[in-house]
Amino acid sequence: MSRNKYPEETVNLILDQARKLFIEKGYEGTSIQDIINNLGGLSKGAIYHHFKSKEEIFEAVCQKIGDENIIYYNRMRDDETKNGFEKLKVIIRSAYTNPNNNAVIAMQEKITSDPKFLMKQIKESYELVAPLYIEPIIREGIADGSIRTDYPKELAGVLITLLNVWINPMIEKATPAQMQQKLAFFGALFQGIGIDLLDDEIIEEYSKYCAHYNQFKQK
Repeated sequence: MSRNKYPEETVNLILDQARKLFIEKGYEGTSIQDIINNLGGLSKGAIYHHFKSKEEIFEAVCQKIGDENIIYYNRMRDDETKNGFEKLKVIIRSAYTNPNNNAVIAMQEKITSDPKFLMKQIKESYELVAPLYIEPIIREGIADGSIRTDYPKELAGVLITLLNVWINPMIEKATPAQMQQKLAFFGALFQGIGIDLLDDEIIEEYSKYCAHYNQFKQK
């Protein structure tokens, strides 16, 4: 394969193949040479023309996943067929339905072991996801009568904390049974303020996601 004449296509090829390898072998188990071997003839120079290191490739893969997630969340927030409460339940489900989950799980050790990168992810949750996606959905629910709360901003912050940290098996490890117990408390907590967010399907799917995570990490 000759060198790609279009830099953007070359970058996308590198990132797509790196993501596949991170999923198959994990970040630590993937070398620059592994990535080169999967580029259909592109040289090492083609990689280093765009990226100085595997670390830079990792950061670019994460940025690409983030850009894809923005499209994913935009679609949820802007769905005119659902009211605010229905959209909020879709957001809850997104933790286990996101198509990028396997890539994030595969890179979890790298993500959580790098304090700067981990803090960047946390800040984006509170400065991007909560105010631009969760809070507007809650406010829409207040307006259409499907959600009752006087604290839309605070509720958005609590939800992002519980979803991204407390019931995230990548942060707070749990067996499927422990996850079910957590979700039972999560549901009771929100029922206490009049928002019945969890149903049996969501609890079951979260438990399956937890089991999938545990199995993935044992590879």
